[in-house]
Amino acid sequence: MHINKIGIIGLGLIGGSMAKALKKYTDYSVTAYDIEPEIITSAVYDGTIDGEMLPEECDMIISALYPEATVSYLEKFCKRIKKGALVCDCGGTKRLVCDKCVPIAEKCGFKFVGAHPMAGTEHSGYGFSNADLFGGASLIICSAEKEPVMEEVFGKIGFKTFKYTTAENHDSVIAFTSQLAHVVSNAMVKSPEYPKHPGYSAGSLKDLTRVAWLNENMWTELFLENRDFLSAEIDGLIENLKKYSKAITSGDDVVLRELLREGRMIKEKIDGR
Repeated sequence: MHINKIGIIGLGLIGGSMAKALKKYTDYSVTAYDIEPEIITSAVYDGTIDGEMLPEECDMIISALYPEATVSYLEKFCKRIKKGALVCDCGGTKRLVCDKCVPIAEKCGFKFVGAHPMAGTEHSGYGFSNADLFGGASLIICSAEKEPVMEEVFGKIGFKTFKYTTAENHDSVIAFTSQLAHVVSNAMVKSPEYPKHPGYSAGSLKDLTRVAWLNENMWTELFLENRDFLSAEIDGLIENLKKYSKAITSGDDVVLRELLREGRMIKEKIDGR
């Protein structure tokens, strides 16, 4: 499959960074669509894109919308998408978008592949996008077979690792590796001690609370779409924290030491230290 023109749907942090990276590191023609016309105007003016996207002209389309919005876009515009084109998304959950979009693509004569770039910042919006956001990043691809076109295109803009899995497994793992961290970070800053931290904190607090600065609209959608896996991770964390709390409250140094040793050993084993 030959790729000449790539369309980006949604020029937020991820979509804007995709467009900038494609213009900086490849020779593809890059067009885009965004619900806010002024963003398209700005992106054309600063040289990020070549113009507004027409789906019937694109060999590849990358949706950088929330999962439900990706589904809505394909339901509305699927008949305009070029036959044989490759469409992928960048959403944070995969079951909903894959279950809905794969059949739409098959019916309309193009291919849909769910994907999730493991990159981002605590900020959102086109203003924070940059061409080097994906340097060294991993791309999760929900496909039972290799996707050489995706590896070629995304490899050119900095992705180094391509992880193939199912939508089900993606959502299960991501509930722990990403979503749980956002919940914990957001909850931690609600402590009455948090406003007092300047001068009393070092790197650990900064690391643990960095993603408390989040987009509540996006994360609400992602959390609820993945409620089964995420709620299980939250409940598991609470049960583990209760063990630490009980040992500390009772002054049980033997149990506390063992809990800490157990956590350290798991960390060392998994991280290969």
